[in-house]
Amino acid sequence: MDDAQTLAPAGTGYAFVPGITPQPSPDELRQMMLAAGIPEEIHGKLGPLGISPLTAKMGIVFREMTVERMVATMPVAGNEQNAGLLHGGAHLVLAETLGSIAAVLHVDGRKPVVGIEISATHHRGITEGTVTGTCTPIHLGGTLTTHEIVMTDDQGRRLSTAKITNMILDPDRRT
Repeated sequence: MDDAQTLAPAGTGYAFVPGITPQPSPDELRQMMLAAGIPEEIHGKLGPLGISPLTAKMGIVFREMTVERMVATMPVAGNEQNAGLLHGGAHLVLAETLGSIAAVLHVDGRKPVVGIEISATHHRGITEGTVTGTCTPIHLGGTLTTHEIVMTDDQGRRLSTAKITNMILDPDRRT
């Protein structure tokens, strides 16, 4: 893919150019977040880019967004590795997206959170359809959160299991 090509996340009408961080207008950002299933009451809690450009490019759409349970879907098409299977890294992008936003919701957007560890076990491959990620908390603390994310196929079969730990940062502390 050369620099002149763009990627348009499904349903957004907004294009991405590889190597360039998008700078959507406030209205474009709002439309992108709504297209991704993010309720308006959460928009201001997700940081300056709102929905991450990678999340939009991969076609991730949120279905549930609470502290207790986050659910999102992602198409296999466009997210495969060279053998035609869903890329293992795509599993991790879905898992990190769900776990990180769940941590943001835990602190109600009042403090920044950063991922400090993620791991996954891949149980089976998938070549078509939709992947559903379901994220539930293992630990919700004041400085760390840990979530389990289970990815399943359209028949409900487990594809992978991931675990992510996020650190809740103190915005007044300088590193």
